[in-house]
Amino acid sequence: MDKDAQTLGHLEEIKQLKARYFRLMDTKQWTEFALVFAEEAEIDVTEDVESDEGRVRGRERIAHFIRDAVQDARTVHHGHMPEITLTGPDTAEGIWAMYDYLEFPSESGQPNGLHGYGHYHEKYVHRDGRWQIASMRLSRLRVDRLS
Repeated sequence: MDKDAQTLGHLEEIKQLKARYFRLMDTKQWTEFALVFAEEAEIDVTEDVESDEGRVRGRERIAHFIRDAVQDARTVHHGHMPEITLTGPDTAEGIWAMYDYLEFPSESGQPNGLHGYGHYHEKYVHRDGRWQIASMRLSRLRVDRLS
């Protein structure tokens, strides 16, 4: 396989990885969801939780953290316009424009949640024949509350 075809193949695999991330989270398939992350992965969603509790390290801890945050919510996540750069033979970085909708149960019957707009900033590693998320930071540009 020539270098250009190999590069395109890696870029497509990373796009498929991010698509799985969104789908598995929205469909609450937590065992499979954990596998999109590298064992030593770390995430930073401190903008959302406004504390250091939003920094989580380790595949299983990340999966549990996200599961606990959205398990009872109806969620829809979209990633758009990826900017992916291969930084080495087994590493890459990417930025994804994102939109998410989160609706949490409400005792009052009134909508409780948000529409979010921003970017995912990520690093990837290629191990055991597949790409995985090594780090992720969520940066929101706008949040519209449901009310």
